[in-house]
Amino acid sequence: MEISLSEAEQLARAGAAALQAGNAAEAIKSFERVTASGRANLQIWLLLAYACRQAGDHAGAEKAADEVLALDNRNLRALIVKGDARDATGEGRAAGNFYKTATTLASRLETLPPDLAAELERAGKRAADLVAGFRKGLEAHLAAAGFDEARRSARFQESIAILLEEKQVYLQQPTAYYFPRLPQIQFYERSGFEWVASVEAAAGDMRAELEAVLAQDGLFRPYLQSRRDRPSYDFHGLLDNPAWSTLYLWENGGPVEKNVARFPKTFAALQEVPLPRITTRAPSILFSLLKPGARIEAHHGMINTRLICHLPLIVPPDCGFRVGNETRAWEEGKLLIFDDTIEHEAWNDSDEDRIVLIFDVWRPELSEDERRAVVAIFESIDTQGG
Repeated sequence: MEISLSEAEQLARAGAAALQAGNAAEAIKSFERVTASGRANLQIWLLLAYACRQAGDHAGAEKAADEVLALDNRNLRALIVKGDARDATGEGRAAGNFYKTATTLASRLETLPPDLAAELERAGKRAADLVAGFRKGLEAHLAAAGFDEARRSARFQESIAILLEEKQVYLQQPTAYYFPRLPQIQFYERSGFEWVASVEAAAGDMRAELEAVLAQDGLFRPYLQSRRDRPSYDFHGLLDNPAWSTLYLWENGGPVEKNVARFPKTFAALQEVPLPRITTRAPSILFSLLKPGARIEAHHGMINTRLICHLPLIVPPDCGFRVGNETRAWEEGKLLIFDDTIEHEAWNDSDEDRIVLIFDVWRPELSEDERRAVVAIFESIDTQGG
């Protein structure tokens, strides 16, 4: 059916007036005449979607919303209409996905029209209700199948959280060297390492040695420092910033003799640990100081053939540490062992300094031959000026 541009504009105005007056059927007639003529733009399709939704025509609303999304797949209003249509047909998970997409996109916008903000609030609440309903049904089914929460492994339970989008998937992303087929584990449990008990037993001596030198100026230096031989970038304001400072016992492939002398018991306690001696890259043994209010933003480590160990020695309240999906509190004298090539961050929201001893160890999954091969790779890199 052919109509002129002026006729299409008149029909659009009439449809909009009918929709505002609550006469959805009349609005649909006007908008469909425009769409049938081929003169409909995104706004006409969206108004038609609203009119169909108001009339309870969920199929029509979805069809019109699809036309909008074909023109703009990030259109928030059309995504909500699409979610409403899926919800009305009993497809709760699909509806929730459209609602969540709309609310996620909206979260990146600074301002929203009041009516759209109200729609998004409704969509968000409905999405939460749908997830809760799905979880309830899932829990009931698992329990009936003999897998109530008490019988589940930790990793199976985590898979449920990922399925429900309560957690996301974090994978190793080393910045320098990736060894494939290693397990993606955020935190390793202390009970899996024989040497943990002896290191933790020395924590008191380590703290005493640390406290004996804290009053001395110039021992700690910024962790990130400008280098003439490498490109420099300011990592969230921490370059050359003493807010994140370190005192090394072992650095760039060898001991810092003057500091080893200051911390003999600390150094001795780590001699039975499987330290990865990878040319100048590892191990590192250092005290890490995070000043009040400081935050180390999310980042990834360089090499996934090692694990990083934190032995907390001075930890005030309101400090935190996240690796991937999991946040753990530092407890003085208790090791945290984690894969630093998985995204991680740390913060100190207290009014006191936080200090942990940091060192790295070989990943237990690597064979002795694989460890020697990794060392050989970096020996070659070093000889070629890498």
